[in-house]
Amino acid sequence: MTLTFELDPPVGPALRDGVLALWADVSNAGGSVGFVPPVTPQEIRPALLDHLVGMAKGTTRLLVGRDEGGEVAATAFFRYNDHPLMTHWVWLYTVMVHPRHQGRGYGRELMAAVERAARTAEGFEHVEAVRLTCRGGNGLEAFYARAGYKEVGRVPAAIRVAPGDDRDDVIMLLTLS
Repeated sequence: MTLTFELDPPVGPALRDGVLALWADVSNAGGSVGFVPPVTPQEIRPALLDHLVGMAKGTTRLLVGRDEGGEVAATAFFRYNDHPLMTHWVWLYTVMVHPRHQGRGYGRELMAAVERAARTAEGFEHVEAVRLTCRGGNGLEAFYARAGYKEVGRVPAAIRVAPGDDRDDVIMLLTLS
């Protein structure tokens, strides 16, 4: 089975709740998506609301992957860069695949869908690169490298997961041109 991807899906309670549940499940399985376990959907809600506000403003776009049952199984949020000298690239945030789907190649599918959207979707015509950051120490750099991203920077010990557990903030870039 593969995922079905949609860019800019209509936002309603089912999508909102699906993304919240995904985000909590990924976080509680140890995923590096801004929280440390244990975390509830209610604790994640303000972060999702920030993304949804950006979507309403037109500064953020959502790519959602649904499984064969139509459930939200993967996400990636694009955010346009508002710095006037950096509008030629976009940020990628909250890249997630549900833990029950991991190991099936869905992460590769998600990153291919991200690249496809950045290269071809309306509104991305000016985009020359996709930039993301990831938490060091979990093998994410290698995953993104396999998807074509190159490490372009690293801030040592910038992310404090817990007392005595600091991780590097790794900056990765996918050049589209």
